[in-house]
Amino acid sequence: MPAQALIPTCAPAAAAGMSETALRRIDDHLKRVYLESGRFAGTQTLIYRRGNIVHNTVQGFADLERKAPMRDDTIFRIYSMTKPITSVALMMLFEEGRVALDEPVAKYIPEWAKLGVFQAGTSAGFLTKPPARPMQIVDLLRHTSGLTYGFQTRTNVDAAYREKKLGELVTSGTLQSMIDDLAAIPLEFSPGEAWNYSVSTDVVGYLVGKISGMPFEQFVKQRILDPLVMVDTGFHVPKDKAHRLAACYAADGKGGMTLQDDPATSSYLTPPSFVSGGGGLVSTAADYLTFCRALLNGGELGGVRLIGPKTLKLMTTNHLPGGRDLTALSRSMFSEATNAGIGFGLGFAVTMDPAQALLPGSAGDYYWGGAASTAFWIDPAEELIAIFMTQLLPSSSYPVRRELRTIVYGAITESNL
Repeated sequence: MPAQALIPTCAPAAAAGMSETALRRIDDHLKRVYLESGRFAGTQTLIYRRGNIVHNTVQGFADLERKAPMRDDTIFRIYSMTKPITSVALMMLFEEGRVALDEPVAKYIPEWAKLGVFQAGTSAGFLTKPPARPMQIVDLLRHTSGLTYGFQTRTNVDAAYREKKLGELVTSGTLQSMIDDLAAIPLEFSPGEAWNYSVSTDVVGYLVGKISGMPFEQFVKQRILDPLVMVDTGFHVPKDKAHRLAACYAADGKGGMTLQDDPATSSYLTPPSFVSGGGGLVSTAADYLTFCRALLNGGELGGVRLIGPKTLKLMTTNHLPGGRDLTALSRSMFSEATNAGIGFGLGFAVTMDPAQALLPGSAGDYYWGGAASTAFWIDPAEELIAIFMTQLLPSSSYPVRRELRTIVYGAITESNL
């Protein structure tokens, strides 16, 4: 299949039922609030509706120190926007009958068969109890596994993660060493009891490799990235593209920022030993749009089918126990989602009730974001995709995602609902 078949077309906003004047508010807002104030170095915003790109703009700098401007082909660390791609990879194996959602994780990771639930103690000696039920594959996909992230800084369990450097931005070891380390750390809670943002999707990546019989990164490349011609997406930036990698910054808590990862010396310039399905990919807005278009189109784009529409529907339906939202079930101090009216599917946050979320949108729209403030959402009802790229840690620094969602939906002049 020629790559040309996957290239999106552009159209005036009015032809897609949107106001160009209102869409320009995005750039005006980002410039006034974030760029001129020195909160962000640069941004890229891409809006796609009814089969066409209706807005695609870059502003500011990809690398402030070198005064390299943000460009259409700038490469970004997308961190947790890797999670939907990893989740789709596992669901491709699910469709092939090679794994089931209710299977115990210990079937594939026998060293986890005796994982207990934290009762007391520290890494020097934990007191645990048996879980109410075994961890299932679905628990990993929806973050109800009982695993955690070290940066939650909430319990003795996440302290043990920090000791082992599990799930950090720059990870060491391998997928197998992560599995081995986790075998010695108790769960935060019995699987299915609560929702906690965690290294679960890194474990999903490990399972993709184990079940498919090929390295996880090879599966992603052969089955997703290459067929969709996502040529600028991968787990490192090759030498010939290094000049396109953006600098990454950290918010300084005073409305400014400091350099966090220099693109000239970044660890992303070499293949990692730890291939993170939870946050390891770099990509461009154009490449990520290709992936999102395949999802908006029911799992297929340009003759390339990743998954079937019924499987995708299963992934983008709320899977939280009892049909509850994140407000009711989340124990996480940090998430890439707001809580009220938001559920969680198999790799995505899912809007259940826009009124409870206090944000415009549609029931059934789904989304996620990355640690460096990148974000995307897909609204099937409105045939809408929005992608926002920047590089500022942490993503909780500013409410930019909420602001963008409000402005984008305000630009719709013809609703499908």
